[in-house]
Amino acid sequence: MLALARWFMKGTPYAAGGAALATLVPWLFWLGVAIAGLVTLRKGFAPALPVIIAAAVPSGWWWIQGDVIPLASLLLVTLMAVVLRERMRWGLALIAGAVAASAMVQLGIFIPPQGTELMLEQLRQGSEEVDGMLTELTNQGYDTQTLASLVVGNVTGLVVLLASIACLALARSWQAGLYNPGGFRTEFHAFRLTPKELLTLFAIGIAGMLLGVYALAMLCWIPLLIAGIALVHGVIGLKGMNGLWLVAFYILLITTWPTILIVLLLGLMDTFANVRARLARSN
Repeated sequence: MLALARWFMKGTPYAAGGAALATLVPWLFWLGVAIAGLVTLRKGFAPALPVIIAAAVPSGWWWIQGDVIPLASLLLVTLMAVVLRERMRWGLALIAGAVAASAMVQLGIFIPPQGTELMLEQLRQGSEEVDGMLTELTNQGYDTQTLASLVVGNVTGLVVLLASIACLALARSWQAGLYNPGGFRTEFHAFRLTPKELLTLFAIGIAGMLLGVYALAMLCWIPLLIAGIALVHGVIGLKGMNGLWLVAFYILLITTWPTILIVLLLGLMDTFANVRARLARSN
């Protein structure tokens, strides 16, 4: 992958062509988005604009076809890359991404163009339990289509934000591999939210609940989750533990809700305790 990134960075035509081609291929949009993120991180927004536009054109075509995820991911990665380049703070970049993703959810861009009626009908036909549950909700006065739109929009927004963060991390690792070997590992292992950034997240979450913008209340905790993941990576790196520990950690993170809560608490604790600095001193 690093050799591919080196080829893209030979010049703007290489990067623009690679980004456009990758974004045009179904399920390969993440590569085009990562290319745009790499150029933005390295050169800045204005010099990267031709590459961003090259990736946006096929992404816009996919949006017309009903798939908004490529274009939404491109916008989020571009925003976070600009913030990360200018402020050199992962926390600020992730907060900006979470707020932007929440705005997308609120605008309803992740709701299918044909609505959720067809999806609900398919769910009713596929499961008697789901059919009974939806019927009960309807009898209680709930609008099942509105509920379905809320769930689909929020879940899709969450997935798009996580995918965008992964693309940004890939772009940052390419940048480090090409111009500062080992820099991304050091940067990510040291990442923790500052108290100011944590208070900002609390304020955003409370505002989201009070204003009824539930996407804001849900997505604002993603930066804290990433901080917790960075803490786990940092501790394993400091202790020189086997990489299989990371594999086990991600399996638990993906499959169990309690692990997610524990990681959030670790990220919260690390903001004030600076666990890695304490471990480094003890070592």
